[in-house]
Amino acid sequence: MFQCEEDTAIEQWKLRRLIKSLDASSGAGTSAITLIVRSGQDITLTNQKVKEELGEATNIKSRVNRGSVRSALTSIQQRLKRYGKTPKNGPVIFCGEMSNEDGREKEKKVFIDFEPFKPISRSHYLCDSRFHTEYLAKLLEDDDKFGFLIMDGNGSLFGTLQGNYKEVLHKFNVDLPKKHGRGGQSALRFARLRLEKRHNYVGKVGELATQFFISGDRPNIKGLIVAGSAELKSDLTTNTDLFDLRLAAILIPPLLDISYGGEPGFNQAIELAAERMANVKIIQEKKVISKFLDEVAQDTGKSCFGIKDVIHALETGAVETLTVWENLEMERLSICNPHRGNRQILYLTPEEAKNHDLYRDKDSGVELDIESEPFLEWIVDTCRGFGAKLQFVSDRSNEGHQFCKGFGGVGGLLRYRVDFEVFNDVASVDSDDEFM
Repeated sequence: MFQCEEDTAIEQWKLRRLIKSLDASSGAGTSAITLIVRSGQDITLTNQKVKEELGEATNIKSRVNRGSVRSALTSIQQRLKRYGKTPKNGPVIFCGEMSNEDGREKEKKVFIDFEPFKPISRSHYLCDSRFHTEYLAKLLEDDDKFGFLIMDGNGSLFGTLQGNYKEVLHKFNVDLPKKHGRGGQSALRFARLRLEKRHNYVGKVGELATQFFISGDRPNIKGLIVAGSAELKSDLTTNTDLFDLRLAAILIPPLLDISYGGEPGFNQAIELAAERMANVKIIQEKKVISKFLDEVAQDTGKSCFGIKDVIHALETGAVETLTVWENLEMERLSICNPHRGNRQILYLTPEEAKNHDLYRDKDSGVELDIESEPFLEWIVDTCRGFGAKLQFVSDRSNEGHQFCKGFGGVGGLLRYRVDFEVFNDVASVDSDDEFM
């Protein structure tokens, strides 16, 4: 489960970067072709559609635009022929003559072909001056499943909400005694029977909540929202004997007061909880960063931050969880002296990378060979090889902002203590002598 969540987070990050890159490009004509094939659609029919568009492209008046469109369609047609069948989530293809948004770079042909991490429900073919990424952006919308427990004195309902899909798992009615009896029995006996029936009802709701919202040994939902029109919901969630602690851990506060029970109450609870569900990711990020900040504050020696110490800890296999700001701007430079064959790895901000002295040997003046790639792309590809779990966070919470500004946006929780002072002393002695 945790591996799956990490893979999904990485795929979402890659998709956000791709969307950002595509949105920053534009074409002079209408040669930017967006082709999205839904899951299950016959790839042969898609190829036939492209073939028809290729024929109609001959009617484009502009010679330059006509050539660009036909070139893009031909490339797409050739790529589609390599598919034996439609991939599980359908292919997504972007192709066209594009330049960056400010037009400073010369137009060049762009061809991007991939299978998204989850399917797109409808096929799309668009020929425009820009790539249409709005359909990909929908894949980034939260698809987390939330549990809903609606309970009052008339009965309870158990349901889930995932995206726009709402499902009622179970509901039942109950006939609880009112506060006042009709006579024929003592007030004390009536009060005792009433409390006993209420307790049994709350206990039954707790058992059913565990049955529907726990699979195996952990919750099958992202968060649980409890709503109702009476104090029964509070009686349930505050009683550790009746309410599963695993559900208590994912309970989204506060308990909601609603005017109805059953399905009308379910609908009302969804409306009232919309903002809280949207903030679940922020809450999770807060927990991740708070754990890191606690380790730093307690000075346990099982945390690190700053690119230099983090890379050292990764290379020694000490990092268990690596937390990185999703918008961290940093380059990984591999610098090689072609005469000596020595190689040095540097991690620099975009501003630091502008220093031209880095690209020339200070003694001989020889120009150094440089290979550069964004640090985030490199760490996504290599983090698992270091045995570390990768987590992306934003700066939208107070904790996230503190992590990005105060700790450089990169930090790790360690499996064991690492003495970075010894490492830094050794590194400072050997740094320049080995390379220059």
